[in-house]
Amino acid sequence: MDEILEILEKDARTTPGEIADMLGMDEKEVKEKIAKYEEKGIILGYKAVINKEALGMMKDKVVALIEAKVLPEKNVGFDNTARKIYKFDEVKTCYLVSGDYDLLLVVEGKDIHTVASFVAEKLSPMESVQATRTHFMLKKYKEDGIVLASPEEDKRMAISI
Repeated sequence: MDEILEILEKDARTTPGEIADMLGMDEKEVKEKIAKYEEKGIILGYKAVINKEALGMMKDKVVALIEAKVLPEKNVGFDNTARKIYKFDEVKTCYLVSGDYDLLLVVEGKDIHTVASFVAEKLSPMESVQATRTHFMLKKYKEDGIVLASPEEDKRMAISI
């Protein structure tokens, strides 16, 4: 992968001037390369990783990882079904994976009932969806390579015999 992309992937706030200094390049050249990556759809966006738990934002939200077993369609495989699924507002992420299930979805809802309704009323009734397995996220420790919480001191009492 291009060094410019590696730098931006680690910290999207790095300016073209800083990147140019790091790589011994001209700032204009860096700006042009970044613009080309954006035009080609290689750079799709820039984001900050936010610890929503620290902001108290997760009190009104439930996140679930849902595995879906899908019947592949002739000549298109899983793509059409995945497209139908990822268009739902509740679906934040959709991956094709190996193993017992075919798609892994990250789904958000205001509560467990909202996620359950999504599975029961939208996902499971789809003709190509054969089975689902839902896992509710309890706590995030690390996201996109960034540790979200510092390790807490072990408060258990030591026992000696």
